[in-house]
Amino acid sequence: MGKENFSKIKLLRIWEILKQDSDENNPLTTNQILEKLSESGIVCDRRTLYQDIAILNSYGYEVICKKGQHSNGYYVIDRSFDVPELRILIDAVQAASFISPKKTAELTDKIAALGGSYRADILKKNIVEFNTTKHNNEHIYYSVNAIEDAILAEKKISFQYFDLNESHERVFRKNGEKYLVNPVAMVFSNDNYYLICYHDNHDDITTYRIDRMLNVSVSDQETNKTAQPKGLNIAKHRKQSFSMFGGKTETVKFEADKDLLDVIYDKFGEDTQIRSLGNGKISFTADVEISPMFFGWCCSFPNRLKILAPISVLFEIRNHIKGLNYLFVIDK
Repeated sequence: MGKENFSKIKLLRIWEILKQDSDENNPLTTNQILEKLSESGIVCDRRTLYQDIAILNSYGYEVICKKGQHSNGYYVIDRSFDVPELRILIDAVQAASFISPKKTAELTDKIAALGGSYRADILKKNIVEFNTTKHNNEHIYYSVNAIEDAILAEKKISFQYFDLNESHERVFRKNGEKYLVNPVAMVFSNDNYYLICYHDNHDDITTYRIDRMLNVSVSDQETNKTAQPKGLNIAKHRKQSFSMFGGKTETVKFEADKDLLDVIYDKFGEDTQIRSLGNGKISFTADVEISPMFFGWCCSFPNRLKILAPISVLFEIRNHIKGLNYLFVIDK
């Protein structure tokens, strides 16, 4: 290796060492940096190290010197993520059911490492194990990668789709025949990761759980834009959906107790228009995909939430409740 290239590699390694193994509470001494360089097969003396650090600072790679009684310490604080940001990412991975236990551990280590070695130890020591049922489909990462490639290239994707039987075995739909769809987006909803797409011969959006997809591949066929459902709006679809397998969309008018405002804003958004009715009551309207999940949500607030219109939705929820009677039949 030429002298010039060696100097460049040495500067890069010094920066990597400081970024990974130092912070404001854990500066590295000159001897520690030299030792770590030696472990990487790089020979450097103290005088040259001081010059290298000065070069890094002159080019905007800030290395802070902490003066000590017997020796100086060096550290960097320029990190891509702060500890609170890394904590949020780690908790999100821990809580996501579609990420397998093995991948959860791998991703947690990678995210924690972004904070440097000292912060990584702290982050991993303080991990909260969520009581989340994890899926075991390790292929989900290859599936996500293929779907992302297809969306960017505006290509169709093909895949097999399966359910699990009572013996936890995969049972493929369509006898294992591959689906061919036009991918639009991937959405995280109700603890699962979904593909939102449409078929050439269907008029509506279709959703598939990505953890139930296998052998996902990018097709040579271009996305069929002419078959795309009219008025397709992923953000709106996600906001009004109580289940990724919802039904028709209806504009529903509600009456509710005022103390349900936080629940209403969490579900329908903080821009939901609220009308005060007095006596602690409010009314509002929202576009909702009518589904059993929606009915279940309504039933979570007995005597506190009421559907006012349309009448067709009132009849549907009444029939849904009647259909639940079998849950309370006691065999004699």
